Amino acid sequence: MKIVYSDLDHTSHDIEDKIFAEAGTSAEMFDCKTEDDMIAQLGDAEIVLNQYGPFTKRVFDALPKVKQIIRYGVGVNNVDLDAAAEAGVQVCNVPDYGMNEVSDHSVALSLTLVRKIVTMNNSCQSGTWNYAAAIPVRRQSEMTVGVIGLGRIGRLYAQKMNALGFTVLGYDKFYKPNAEDGTEYITAASVDTICQTSDVLAFFCPLTDETRHMINADTIATMKDNAVIVNTARGGIIDEISLAEALKSGKLAGAGLDTTEIEPLPQKSPLWGIETCLITPHMAWYSEDAAEELKRKVAEEAVRFANNQPVNWPVNTPEPLKQAS
Repeated sequence: MKIVYSDLDHTSHDIEDKIFAEAGTSAEMFDCKTEDDMIAQLGDAEIVLNQYGPFTKRVFDALPKVKQIIRYGVGVNNVDLDAAAEAGVQVCNVPDYGMNEVSDHSVALSLTLVRKIVTMNNSCQSGTWNYAAAIPVRRQSEMTVGVIGLGRIGRLYAQKMNALGFTVLGYDKFYKPNAEDGTEYITAASVDTICQTSDVLAFFCPLTDETRHMINADTIATMKDNAVIVNTARGGIIDEISLAEALKSGKLAGAGLDTTEIEPLPQKSPLWGIETCLITPHMAWYSEDAAEELKRKVAEEAVRFANNQPVNWPVNTPEPLKQAS
């Protein structure tokens, strides 16, 4: 089967190439950024290792040979799953490669905001040695963290924040905290209750029609004064204009964003220049260990499918599924 990389911004793909060589195959590299790129370059592809290139209905219609797509990551927002199902294409992801990294990054952003580390460092660096400029800072055991999305990463973040003394509230459409999973310390609550009562509000949910701009001017108005928001999920969950206004007015004490609605964050964004808005370049997933695991799992999933073996991480169940030849 013809395996290709539709696009990849990693510095190396040696791990994947080694796995393919051991399986007696190889993969051709492309740099597809648009629908037109995908259609023009991937006409012979059957298995596509995909990072950002858009798989829309138009692309599926133009690429009838494609049988499998494997996303480098957890999210599949750049893949039209309905169109994939209609085309009989198996879509896979790698849901567990960076769980500790993303939850750790979220904890780091949370504590940095709660303890006002960046603001205090900037103050000291500018010659002001005065803790009072950080007021108010509260004890963690007196604070509540709200977790929206209790999948693998959300539960890890909740566990770590609970260990640090925070009271934890959580919401997930498909999961309820329970003793069997050891998550009974998470109090299940509605999204509205979590927004209204949390000192730290953290997101680990997918971007859907339901969650798009979940945080907006109306929801921010219901939040506690001096609350902070952390988002390592998807940027479109937050209305960035409303967030910028809330940070500038002092309604919110801070925000930590690893994802933004458009990436890279446009230079005209109102979030730039706000000291209490911490921005990282969609790197929460990253460690050398996680990167190696991701590469290995993507390649191994492709080899499994090419050999007509069951895949480990199917995102959809298309009918009829195109069979590997």
